[in-house]
Amino acid sequence: MKLLEKELKYLRQSLVEMTMMVISQFEKSIEAFEKNDKTLALEVTVNERRINAYELRMDAECENIFALHHPVAADLRLVMAGYNITATLERIADNADAIAKYVLEMDSQLNSEILKVTKFGEMSSTALRMLNDALDAFEELSPGKVYSIHNQDIILNEINIQASNIMVSLIKQYPDDVRNLLFLFSTIKKVERVGDLVKNIAEEIIFYFDAKTIKHTYPDSSAVINDL
Repeated sequence: MKLLEKELKYLRQSLVEMTMMVISQFEKSIEAFEKNDKTLALEVTVNERRINAYELRMDAECENIFALHHPVAADLRLVMAGYNITATLERIADNADAIAKYVLEMDSQLNSEILKVTKFGEMSSTALRMLNDALDAFEELSPGKVYSIHNQDIILNEINIQASNIMVSLIKQYPDDVRNLLFLFSTIKKVERVGDLVKNIAEEIIFYFDAKTIKHTYPDSSAVINDL
């Protein structure tokens, strides 16, 4: 195996590892928020440093491949996509860290009825599924899987839009819990942002596999996409 092939294989493995780390961070931050688990939230904030260090290492890997091997075609697309995916994963981890910090500031666990009426469980599980779908598509070399991510993101957007009106009603209903409700509202915004970031990762995966771009437009898998 040539040196470039080895380094590209290592890059792919590193992307999978970083994605799994970020999925774990996001999953733990959501669990910590739902249960007001400050120990778990603190674990997320501590692990954020590992994600940051991993991003720096991944950046260096991509830069070394560019400088030493001058990759072309699919190899070049992998390095370019890898560089962008790494940055996006770090931003998802930042959102997980922000959610964990909300937990550390919360007074108490939120009423389960509040989480139900805001569809927080549906929203967070959808975002987590999107992340796992992106990982599966990359690992299995199956870009077709990423097209479903767009439809799942629509669910997040709808819940996010409804959240404002619902929150006004909840504040009237639970006047003694306003602080925690504001944390919930901010967390909903963070989860919606995670969905947007996963869409960006999906775009990079399609670019890597098919040399196609779907930025600013997200057709279904049967639509014609302009080649780069």
